[in-house]
Amino acid sequence: MKPPATQSSRQVSQWDALPAVSAPMGYLGPGDGPMQVRIYPPSSGLATVRPPSVKHTMSIRDARSITDRLRLDEQGFELHSHRSAFGDFYDEAAVRERYYPEVQSLMGNLTGAAAVIVFDHNVRSAARAARGELGVRVPVDQVHNDYTEQSGPKRKREILEAAGRSDLAGRHVAFVNLWRPIVGPVLDNPLAVCEAGSVAPTDFVATDILHFGEDDLQHPRHSGQIYSVRHNPAHRWFYLSEMGPDEVLLLKCYDSRIDGRARFMPHTGFNNPDCPPVFVPRESIEARTLVVFEERL
Repeated sequence: MKPPATQSSRQVSQWDALPAVSAPMGYLGPGDGPMQVRIYPPSSGLATVRPPSVKHTMSIRDARSITDRLRLDEQGFELHSHRSAFGDFYDEAAVRERYYPEVQSLMGNLTGAAAVIVFDHNVRSAARAARGELGVRVPVDQVHNDYTEQSGPKRKREILEAAGRSDLAGRHVAFVNLWRPIVGPVLDNPLAVCEAGSVAPTDFVATDILHFGEDDLQHPRHSGQIYSVRHNPAHRWFYLSEMGPDEVLLLKCYDSRIDGRARFMPHTGFNNPDCPPVFVPRESIEARTLVVFEERL
């Protein structure tokens, strides 16, 4: 992991001068009662149910020229070059058997963690999802963060227990996703990331998330909690133009350390207004990891 950096007002003004696109972002809209996401298996034919959404056009800066200044503990995201030795990203069993160990080794090297557990992944392709390919989902177009102050510790316990590593329960952890294009360059639907320091605590809204399995569409197989995000004009959005398969974007979605470093980092896909008429549609894989540090709670 790159060492934390101090963000100066001069640096912020330089970032304001970066090339940018303007695009509508799906923020949390007004609604009554508890917020909820219901995710059904692609084979069910049922669309994901999400909280009400309202579009706000935001400036999204291209961070391609400042990748050397991005810090996971400062902005909440980092870009790294990495060529995968794996290629069959639509074979779930092969991904778990062969890609997970690669991600585990890479994440350990990038973060200096004492241990890394790769516990889940998502493969996204609008075209393949439309054809009904098993296990493939469309890109998410609503601003969110994968964990909350409550669900982070809960998910930590669940993952450590499932991995037989409850001995690590007393350590500080972070949930870091590793996002990689399967084909490239990504032109039509890049991933947008919101600088962690530009998000106020009051922008986050705890939202229950329910995952249903093929065998039961009435009772969730697994439940958790994410943050939906209210619009705030102070949010500073970035993307990495023309990302390719030999690059990975690290997204920090939770950190148990409360010492001023980035802890939550909203993100979403967006329709790129600068996408040329001829392009390769986005296909991507996002591996979810639990990064365990030496520091004790």
